[in-house]
Amino acid sequence: MKERVIVIGGGLAGSEAAWRLANEGHEVILYEMRPKKMTPAHKTGNLAELVCSNTLGGLEITTGAGLLKAEMKMLGSLILEAAQVARVPAGGALGVDRNIFSQYITEKIESHPNIKVIREEVKEIPEDEIVIIATGPLTSEALSEKIKELVGHDTLYFYDAIAPIVEADSVDFSKGFWGSRYGKGGDDYFNCVLTEEEYRVFYEELLKAEKVQPKDFEKAVHFEGCLPIEEMAERGYKTLLHGPMRPVGLIDPRTGKEPFAVVQLRKENKEGTLLSLVGFQTKLTYKEQKRIFRLIPCLRNAVFVRLGSMHRNTFIQSNKVLTPYLNLRHKENIFFAGQITGVEGYVASAATGILAGINAGRLARGEEPIKAPEDTMLGALVKYITTKEGELQPMNPVFGLLPPLGKKIKDKKKRKELMAQRALNSLKEWIEQNDLKSEVWSLAVKSTRN
Repeated sequence: MKERVIVIGGGLAGSEAAWRLANEGHEVILYEMRPKKMTPAHKTGNLAELVCSNTLGGLEITTGAGLLKAEMKMLGSLILEAAQVARVPAGGALGVDRNIFSQYITEKIESHPNIKVIREEVKEIPEDEIVIIATGPLTSEALSEKIKELVGHDTLYFYDAIAPIVEADSVDFSKGFWGSRYGKGGDDYFNCVLTEEEYRVFYEELLKAEKVQPKDFEKAVHFEGCLPIEEMAERGYKTLLHGPMRPVGLIDPRTGKEPFAVVQLRKENKEGTLLSLVGFQTKLTYKEQKRIFRLIPCLRNAVFVRLGSMHRNTFIQSNKVLTPYLNLRHKENIFFAGQITGVEGYVASAATGILAGINAGRLARGEEPIKAPEDTMLGALVKYITTKEGELQPMNPVFGLLPPLGKKIKDKKKRKELMAQRALNSLKEWIEQNDLKSEVWSLAVKSTRN
């Protein structure tokens, strides 16, 4: 293999990957089909165009997105460099002027002597070269078919059907019991119990709740096997009782009886620090989700680390096909990065681009790939998407993914501060051990400490 790397997709992840590789001295061929062929969501031909919000999430390192941004600064992120240039007031979040932001990145990429940008749709994957596929949630139909052939037809998804996730220590476990239906599978689920009156209130509020209106290209999302809970509720008072809230096969050990209704919480990670609401995919607005789901007794004080959604999003089941280095298990020269891997949000997408760029470069130089430390937000997120058991649904950076501290800290903010400092120290050591310092590394380390 030559020392050149092909990057397919000029979004956040593709731009970060190309930038990393080019700065390491590699020849990069970056393919972007826009503006020759547009997606239903993009408006320009700029690289790294932001198609939804113009904010990149919080800045505090005690938030998942904030910590991940601090880590990306240490790795010489182009996205965060552009964000500082294009920054606009956004409270505690990192807001940008989206036009200045994408234009800055486009100019940086197009003027780099080691990067050649080709404005064409890629319809074939060059499997004999080192390739990073970073085509995002709106991958073209032709390339999607080739990705299907590469990873297997059963591991490429076209729609999110995401259920909310809560922090386990915010759940009131006195309002239910652990157990599986008919006693099969052990205590794999926590069953939140609702009385008939509690169910009635929940049902009536669900019917009145405000919903997110789908975009034109998302209207095919609803299919019978995976309906939003609010649409199921509209079919009748008892529909949910025969669906995700059915109590059949569950006996409450406190009463010896079957509850009227239950909401099952399933462990979302091996540590059990995150729990997902089984079957609660929804198109309710985020504000309404918090209000209505907290009507469930065990979730009165729930802290939601991810809220539910249903939308168009092409992504692979990375836990079945990718290594922790972000390349395919059966084809080490093919890497994936960005939302197509099953990470959620701008910052997570860009961060995986950096890691894919690092490892694609190492492979091109004949070196062994490396894993990001698992006690960093980047490492924990990649570990999650590449090792999760069962079906993968897109995940954003949250503290619940990080391994716990060796000691118990009751104060949540203090606990997160300690976890964040551990992550930054671990990443600093990893960068030094693997000679990953970029030209802005020392400044970035200083800025994360301020």
